Amino acid sequence: MTKIKVLDGSYSSQIFTHVNKNPDGDPLWTARFLVTDPDAVRDTHLDFLRAGSDIIETNTYQASMDGFCKYLGVTEADSLDIIVKAVDLAKQAVKIYKEEIKENESAVNDNPLVAGSCGPYGAVLHDCSEYTGSYGKKVSKEFLRDWHRLRMETLIKAGVDLLAIETIPCAEEGEALVELLKEFPTTRAWLSFSCSTDGSTLVDGSNFKETALKCYKNSLPGQLIAVGVNCLSPHHVSAYLSKINKDCEGKPVPLIAYPNSGEVFTPGEGWKTNGKSCDIKKYTHEWLELGVQYIGGCCRTTAADVAKIRSEVDSWKSQERETSV
Repeated sequence: MTKIKVLDGSYSSQIFTHVNKNPDGDPLWTARFLVTDPDAVRDTHLDFLRAGSDIIETNTYQASMDGFCKYLGVTEADSLDIIVKAVDLAKQAVKIYKEEIKENESAVNDNPLVAGSCGPYGAVLHDCSEYTGSYGKKVSKEFLRDWHRLRMETLIKAGVDLLAIETIPCAEEGEALVELLKEFPTTRAWLSFSCSTDGSTLVDGSNFKETALKCYKNSLPGQLIAVGVNCLSPHHVSAYLSKINKDCEGKPVPLIAYPNSGEVFTPGEGWKTNGKSCDIKKYTHEWLELGVQYIGGCCRTTAADVAKIRSEVDSWKSQERETSV
């Protein structure tokens, strides 16, 4: 039977329920709360675990030595300690949750994992280039590997179970990160891309299928547990993922999908529905049939959405179990 893992949702949207402050526009985004409100960070992780997440991500998507030094006035050593703290807070949440469900034999996520979130280089530039991937043609792959290395190494040493290499907007950065990952051969990771709305390309115009398959095939055997998409409208997910294993030879590539709410983000204007907001659970079975093994939510999704996804995943598993009997 296929093993499906439910991820968490939007850290930004969920932590708002604890801090009553929208982090959008902050150059450190939610990573600032690692310093200003660590209890809220831990409690946000707990929200997702209680909603049924098998994997939670550390609050490090927009964490970097550059950003912490510049916007918090701390040293590089202090910055690395903050990243370690992010891992510790996620582990604390897992420990608390496992204690809560100790007597609950029906708990569906009795051994949650912690994934170290590694967002793209463009996110920390705070110039909206993560929405275009334009920097991929301006900096070398060596530069990108060097920039990501210390954060990745810190997350691994702090004890994450795997890495979430996510929202990558350009082919060059995806390829650079797969090469960097080989420096940590015992570490597993998923790789998900930021895509346009045409069903074929990343936001930088690179071909999605070619890039995803190239990265997957160039990784060490078993090191990339899945490739796919995140933070795009649920309406467009199937168009991308259906291409990956079409006409493939051999074992299908494991897929990952964690879209946003369907709303559209415009730099300077924020999130707008544009009449296209939708419920992710509507598509859950469709994506699982395509081979998605890791599923969750991204921007503008909450623990309530994760609970719905969990329910749909369990429903699909039951149907698959009945079919196989």
